[in-house]
Amino acid sequence: MARFWLCAGCTVFFLAFLNLHSRFSGSSVLREFIFQISWRSEEILYQLDVGWPKHSEYFTGATFCVAVDSLNGLLYIAQRGDNIQKVLVFTEDGYFLRAWNYTVDTPHGMFAASTLYEQSIWITDVGNDFMMLWLHGENGTGPAKFNIPHSVTVDSSGRVWVADRGNKRIQVFDKDTGVWLGAWNNCFTEEGPSSVRFTPDGKYLIVAQLNLSRLLFVAAPPVGSIGYCSVISSIQLADQVLPHLLDVSGKTGAIYVAEIGAKQVQKYVPLKS
Repeated sequence: MARFWLCAGCTVFFLAFLNLHSRFSGSSVLREFIFQISWRSEEILYQLDVGWPKHSEYFTGATFCVAVDSLNGLLYIAQRGDNIQKVLVFTEDGYFLRAWNYTVDTPHGMFAASTLYEQSIWITDVGNDFMMLWLHGENGTGPAKFNIPHSVTVDSSGRVWVADRGNKRIQVFDKDTGVWLGAWNNCFTEEGPSSVRFTPDGKYLIVAQLNLSRLLFVAAPPVGSIGYCSVISSIQLADQVLPHLLDVSGKTGAIYVAEIGAKQVQKYVPLKS
């Protein structure tokens, strides 16, 4: 027993020494080691579903985007490439249903908007008539200006969250008026966000970082406050996987990630508490 406590004490002393040494010596190796130790303390929220999909051979191009139709249990995937099916339809469980190639050329984003009476899928390649309520679109770095706005989502309190990828931040607006509410940039010093979605319970904002091949889980702020970005957990994908856009199932909470580097879509499921 005495040996156990001696080893534990030595371990604590060693880690404390490394931390202090890395702060004062500037050693990148030691800093990386400390980061890896602290990373293990993150809360693990999701895990990869290795059995999804059942038929991966249908991924024949660069998978740019994905949309979940939770009402009908369907998953739509759009891919780019020559002489391939541009839109694939799977069940949420991973079974391939059908594909089509008409009206779609170079898809970039998708959104499922099905109701009890109609199945609807919107693709950014296809022009549709709509009523414009407000518009922010000026290029720049200031509030309400953008540099490669890449993804958008709306929370339950009516706030619009925009992944301002080139400016390495997320900007927030009022859904009805377009009033700028604030921005997050402290979590994105290395790489800007390429995709944003909320978990079904609204507790976390899931953020994809394209070139870092990483998913972040950020604590959602309370109503009436934007506050600061706080990362609760993360998933580091393999190099050059390049997660482009993602979507979340409103029923199961599963995350579907379109990876343009790996040319596939992967599914992550919540860990049971």
